[in-house]
Amino acid sequence: MTSTETAETLTTTDRPAAAAAEQHAHEASAYVAPRRRLDIDGVAPAFTRAVSALDDAAEAEADRAGLGAGIRELVRLRASQLNGCSYCVDLHSRDARVAGESEQRVYAIAVWPESNFFTARERAALGLVESVTRLSETHVPDDVFAEAAAHWNDDEIAALLALTVSVNAWNELAVATRGWRPRLRD
Repeated sequence: MTSTETAETLTTTDRPAAAAAEQHAHEASAYVAPRRRLDIDGVAPAFTRAVSALDDAAEAEADRAGLGAGIRELVRLRASQLNGCSYCVDLHSRDARVAGESEQRVYAIAVWPESNFFTARERAALGLVESVTRLSETHVPDDVFAEAAAHWNDDEIAALLALTVSVNAWNELAVATRGWRPRLRD
């Protein structure tokens, strides 16, 4: 068999198999996005502007209390993980990295109680954030609030609460409507 015959034979006999393999590889690597349920920005723009204003107010409280960018993003990231908001998890994990948080701490926030990467002060904040985010289950017990108060002053606790309430509002909108999606980046 000549090289031309070999190439022609392989092309003819393997074309359907190769095409099927290529199609399968394409399907296996195609990302699936949940269907958008509602364009909340388009339908209720005044409301999403109000939630944005709430977020701005939470940022102002965090500034006033002197909360660093890292703890702000870890708080938002953890609440977003608990609420299952993919858009916010993507956003706040990237923002935490920009704020100087290490990859290890960003990854470990999902298991912070078992991780040795967080200080007692941060752990108290994360405990409060989790309890507020899971309000219907926890009702924010006295011991959780007392632990936060042992490490954070009243202005700082108010700022942590403001950030938590704000991100929970965004999470609720995003999860309910699937209105925003993260974009995969290289």
